[in-house]
Amino acid sequence: MKVAFCFPGQGSLEEGMGRDVAEAFPAARDVYRIGSEATGLDLEELCFSTPLDQLVDTEVQQPALVATSLAILAAMRERGLEPDVVVGHSVGEFAALAAAGSLETGTAIGLVRERGLAMAEAARQRPGAMAAILGLADEEVEKLCRRIVGVWPANYNCPGQVVVSGEHEAVEECCAEAAGLGARRAVMLKVSGAFHSPLVARAADRLRPAVDRVKISEPLAPFMSTVTAKIEPAQRVAALLIDQLTGPVRFTQAATELIRSGATTFVEVGPGNVLSGLVKRIDRGVKTMSVNSLEGLERAQEALAR
Repeated sequence: MKVAFCFPGQGSLEEGMGRDVAEAFPAARDVYRIGSEATGLDLEELCFSTPLDQLVDTEVQQPALVATSLAILAAMRERGLEPDVVVGHSVGEFAALAAAGSLETGTAIGLVRERGLAMAEAARQRPGAMAAILGLADEEVEKLCRRIVGVWPANYNCPGQVVVSGEHEAVEECCAEAAGLGARRAVMLKVSGAFHSPLVARAADRLRPAVDRVKISEPLAPFMSTVTAKIEPAQRVAALLIDQLTGPVRFTQAATELIRSGATTFVEVGPGNVLSGLVKRIDRGVKTMSVNSLEGLERAQEALAR
């Protein structure tokens, strides 16, 4: 049984996320302390007690999500649970790299805080929109994006679910065209910018110096990039963390490649269960589980011990 640990991206918010795990595992609480020192945020207060509507801002949400994923991971490690390979969706790649030993915990959360600030600033300077196109083949959505100026594929989440990103009018036109082609739904997303598109190139420019300053070690568990859908070595990671800001998240392709190479179990580590659902839509034959609470951790330990 080859086990892939998956780390969720923006949008996988839960009120009180990580609190029960942190109360049970000092190592998990330490992650929040380390992350708070690295970011200047009170991550325990944000994750444990703050209403969801006050967590949605990109610059706050991203470090809160990654800290919670790494806190849950710390608890899992105390129970002897380790991955054979790691993968992350967008900002979840920072958690995946920390899980693989390529980034220190504080470094990863600190970089994510800078990433969130950079993305929020870029969105203010050049506003845009994102929309999920459901029920069309990926190739059909790609054709629309090639034909409509100012919109690009942003997330390949699973077959028949592609998020597009770009200028407001271009995204709206893409949604209308998709509906005409038979899309089941085209849903505008509640986001502040056109993330994973060239419109946020300024975010990449701002983040690059911060990434260049940190040490990136060779992964102890193979790191599957959702930029390239390939296992990537340490020397490529810095460039990929910048490229992912303006390029699409290829989660469908990355998960498919992991399955092809022998991954039979996908464990989602962090808030929500979005990635577990996506993996099941990619291949119903694989086993998935979500570890987003103390109860989820107990279930995962029982399942993975067999």
